[in-house]
Parts: sequence; C-alpha cells; structure tokens
Amino acid sequence: MKAKTAKETLSITTKVVLPNDTNTLGNLFGGELLAWMDVISSVAAHRHCKRVVVTAAVNNVSFKQPIQQGSIVTLEAKVSRAFSSSMEVFVDVFVEDHLTGVREKSNEAIYTFVAVDQNGGPIQVPELIPESKEEKQRFEGALRRKQLGLILAGKMDPKDATELKKLFLGE
Repeated sequence: MKAKTAKETLSITTKVVLPNDTNTLGNLFGGELLAWMDVISSVAAHRHCKRVVVTAAVNNVSFKQPIQQGSIVTLEAKVSRAFSSSMEVFVDVFVEDHLTGVREKSNEAIYTFVAVDQNGGPIQVPELIPESKEEKQRFEGALRRKQLGLILAGKMDPKDATELKKLFLGE
C-alpha cells in the first residue's frame, strides 16, 4: 500500500447558509454544520484509502463563533494520521467576509473514520506522510488523542499510553 500525503486527501467544499439551515436566531444550526463536516471529512478519508469509510467518532468539535444566515462557509478536511484501519480527519471551517473576501476560521472538528471491506469489516489503510508544520503537529497529536480516547473507553491501561506519559511526565 502506497503512503499518501495529507495534500492528497484534501477535500474542500463551499456552502451558503440558507434560511432553512438556521435556528431562530438566524445562525447556522450546529447539527447542520456537523453534517457538512461529516460529509467533507468522509471524502478526505475516502481519498486516502480509496475504500468505503464509516464514521467511527466525532472526537472534538469547537463552535468558536456563530455563523449567520447568508454567510459563505468553506470547509477544508485533511487526514491528519492513519492508523491500521482508522484515519483521523481534521476539518477547518472558514467564513468569508462579504465585502473583503477575507476568510476567518470559525470552527473546527476532528473525526475518526474506519475503512471497511464489502462485509463491513475493518481493513488496512495506507500510511500518511505529513509535510507542513501544521500537518506534522496534527500528526503527532493524533496518537495522543487516540490513546486518550482508548483510555476513556476502557480499552487501554493508562500505564501503556506512552505518548500521553511523555506529555505529562516528560519521559
């Protein structure tokens, strides 16, 4: 299996927030944004492994600022790390200023996808090669996030979380 770069997994989509997408305050529903992020991140995961992928977890979502009706929203998703059959995908959400065209980051999320075969069983995915500084930071953080998730799910003994121990104990 040939390793891939994060750039090869990049998926971008642009949406306009319509009245049907908003709550009574005129802001984009959080659930609508989650759905948009799920779709775009699944495309990035698929581009990485070229297989059917399923959402395994929504690991983190940050709603930093509301997105108003009429806003132009761009979502960018990239695989940040591949494990044996799973992939962590970062989604960055930007809102474009109507007058200047300047984009400002408004939200972000981290999703986990698993590649599956025709029977729905997990299958091996290619390695990911981070290139930029941000990609390397996200790549390194992915193992810590995975270990924390496994500990919280009761699937890993905290003593075995080597990356987390390094972070807290300086080992």
